[in-house]
Amino acid sequence: MSDQQAGKALLGRTKAILLKPREEWPVIEAEPTSIAGVYKSHVLPLAAIGPVATFLHAVIFGNSFLGVTYRPSFLSALSTAVVSYIVTLVAVFLLALVIDFLAPKFEGTSNRTNAFKLAAYSATAGWVAAIFQLIPGLGMLAILGLYGLYLLYLGIPVMMKSPEDKSLVYTVVIVAIGVVAGLIFSAVLAPLMMLGSSTPSFSDSSGSGGLPGSLSGDLSIPGVGSIDMGKLEEAGQKMAAASEKAKSGEATAIAPKELAELLPASLPGGLAQSNLKSSGTSVGGMATAKASAQYGEGAQSVKLSITDLGAVGGLATLGGAMNIESESQDGSVTEKMGKIDGRMTSIRFDSERQDGSYSVVIGDRFNVEADGSAASIEALRALVNRVDLAKLEALSK
Repeated sequence: MSDQQAGKALLGRTKAILLKPREEWPVIEAEPTSIAGVYKSHVLPLAAIGPVATFLHAVIFGNSFLGVTYRPSFLSALSTAVVSYIVTLVAVFLLALVIDFLAPKFEGTSNRTNAFKLAAYSATAGWVAAIFQLIPGLGMLAILGLYGLYLLYLGIPVMMKSPEDKSLVYTVVIVAIGVVAGLIFSAVLAPLMMLGSSTPSFSDSSGSGGLPGSLSGDLSIPGVGSIDMGKLEEAGQKMAAASEKAKSGEATAIAPKELAELLPASLPGGLAQSNLKSSGTSVGGMATAKASAQYGEGAQSVKLSITDLGAVGGLATLGGAMNIESESQDGSVTEKMGKIDGRMTSIRFDSERQDGSYSVVIGDRFNVEADGSAASIEALRALVNRVDLAKLEALSK
C-alpha cells in the first residue's frame, strides 16, 4: 500500500470510528490484521498528534504556568515529546492486556488481537482531540478526548463478546485500572502534578439501571469530573450529523473576513482596535476560521479572538456531556475550568499583575477569548461579552 493509500485509509478509519462507531466496530472486528499492523497503520501516526502539538506549542508560544510563560529549549521540548510518545505506545499495549485479562470476568472471550484493536481504536478520540493543544486558548478542548470512553463502551460487546448489559461495568473497571496505571506513570515520569487517588465511580440516575445498548447516569473520574453518559451518546449522534452536513456542503466555517467584523471596533476605556488579523484553513473538507485584534498598548492591552471550528465543532458537542469542574489558587493566581451559564469556560487570572485570560465555547462551535490586562475576572468576562455572543449562538445552529 502506497503512502497516499495509507493516508486515505487512516483518514477513513478515523472518521468512521469517531462518527459512526456502532457500524465501524463490526468492520474492525472482522478485519484479518495483527497487533503490529494496527500499530503501523493507526497507532503510530495518531499517537504522535499529542506529543507533536505539545512540542510545537512549547517552542512557538511557550508554556504558561501560574501566570509565568516559560519557553523550553528546542532539545528539552523535543525530548519531552519523544518520551511522551513512547509512553503512549507502551500504554496502548498495556491497556490491551488489561482488557484481554478482564474479558472472561465479564462473560466475554479472551482475544489478545481484538483487545489491542479495542484499546487502539477507542483511543482515537483522545489522539485527535490533542490537536487542540497546539492552539492557544483551545487547549481545554483536549478533554473532548473523553469521548473515547463511549467508543470503548460500544466496542466491548463486539470485540470481546461480552454481553451488552455488562459493558458499562466492564468500561468502568478498565478506567479504574487506567487511573491507577496513570498514577504510577505520573509518579515515575512526571511528578509535577497531583492526581486523585480514588477510582472512577458510576451512578445510575435513571432509576432503572439503563437499557442494553443505551447509556444513562454519570461516570465520575477522580481529578477530572463527571460525564453524563446519556449526553455522551447524544453527542456522538450529533457528530455524525455534523459530518454529513460537512459532506453535503451545508456546514462550513464563516469566512474569516466576516468573523473579523464580529470583533468590536473598540473596548471600554478608550482601547481602540489595532492589528486586526483573520485567517482560515480547510483540512479534509472541514474548514475552520479565526479572527483576532489587539486593543490598547503596552501594559494596558488585551487581545480578543474568535475561532470558528466549523464542522470540526462537531467534537465540541461533547462539551455538554463533560461536567468538568476544577479550580486552583496559588498565591495571586487563580485558574478555573468548568461551565458558566451552561458554556464550557476556562479562566486564568493573576490579581497581583492584573492580567489573565477568559475563554468560552459558544454553541459547541465558536471559541471566544480575551487575553491581557484587566482589573478582575469579571472584567475579562465583560470583554468577551462585547462580542455578540447571541449572534454566534444563532450562527452555530
